[in-house]
Amino acid sequence: MRSVAQHRAAVLALVAPLAPVRVGVGAARGLVLAEDVVAAVDLPGFDNSAMDGYAVRAADCAGASDEAPVRLPVDGDIPAGDTRRHVLGPGRALRIMTGAPLPEGCDAVVPVELTDGGQARVALRLCPEVGRHVRRRGEDVQRGRTVLREGVALGPGHVALAAAANVAQVSVRRRPRVTVVSTGDELVPVGHALEHGQIVDSNHLMLCALVEAAGAEVAAGVHLPDDADAVRAFLAAPDGDPDLVITSGGVSMGVYDTVKEVLAADGGVEFVKVAMRPGMPQGCGTLAASGVPVLTLPGNPVSSYVSFHVFVLPALRRLAGRDPEADGSFTAVAGAAWPTAPGRAEMTRVVEDGDRVRPSGGQGSHVLGALAEATALAMVPADVESVEAGMSLRCLPLLGHHRGCG
Repeated sequence: MRSVAQHRAAVLALVAPLAPVRVGVGAARGLVLAEDVVAAVDLPGFDNSAMDGYAVRAADCAGASDEAPVRLPVDGDIPAGDTRRHVLGPGRALRIMTGAPLPEGCDAVVPVELTDGGQARVALRLCPEVGRHVRRRGEDVQRGRTVLREGVALGPGHVALAAAANVAQVSVRRRPRVTVVSTGDELVPVGHALEHGQIVDSNHLMLCALVEAAGAEVAAGVHLPDDADAVRAFLAAPDGDPDLVITSGGVSMGVYDTVKEVLAADGGVEFVKVAMRPGMPQGCGTLAASGVPVLTLPGNPVSSYVSFHVFVLPALRRLAGRDPEADGSFTAVAGAAWPTAPGRAEMTRVVEDGDRVRPSGGQGSHVLGALAEATALAMVPADVESVEAGMSLRCLPLLGHHRGCG
């Protein structure tokens, strides 16, 4: 039987970061940089005012106070966006707005709150030091400086910085494209009437939702019957030109486990038992015809859900150029005792309560009722005979929750 770590390593060996593509900076949020971003301009691009107020020469305001304001004539206004070049004469002031370019000769700004707001002549109650409320060109970022490093996952702040640095396009790893395949004659689409022995194909929607929550794209989503010819034909040329194919169902020891039957015969995919609960039957490899990596997950919904977080998510992170080990896992304390599976890592669905966790309900591989409540997986090692209250546990956040790493 293979350990969780061994199977995870086998999965990760199948994938590598996707080739870089260039995209507009506005479309890059959530993607990982494939090369450094270098500023094309200085930030700020010109000396400008940090306040609404009056551009002055500091020396002209000597002695100004609330009791004895200094009065200067106002030679006009400089609004933000003004492209004219202004000159501030000695003993004069110019009314200026936040972000507006400083006039030549200005070395300080007096905020409007410390004046009488005059338009033709202003009373200044502050003697500013040189540089007061002045933003100098390039004081934040200099042109030619690296502002973002390769490997950064771009958030809104990164996009803002790149855009402000006048970088129109960036080189990134695109979102992985995943084809999701559910199998089984017993499955019917959601919303259809169920006959005796049929169940709703929840795995299909669940896996598609997990793919998108992980920051990847669903290239295609299909349901296949338990028919070897249909499964073989589809996997020979999977829809969607995917970077990864994931299947659910048909990988155990049953007579109708068609995915395992087809892929085992074609070669390139290894089917194993992993020492974990839920999710023991697993498979990974490459499709013979296309060489596309394929991960086969068990059909029980909770087993499939858990397997996605433990094995599929690291693969998607690597494809996207992210560190598969940076999964957001955290340490918590068991708030209650619960049994484990001897000799197998127990992936207990838990709810967080501060620094403590408790099981979210029934833990059977078919039990869906408590799945929506769970916020993390408590990864109990295989050598732990039972979880006791107060025990420290390593936990993996579930996608869609605040702690999540997607």
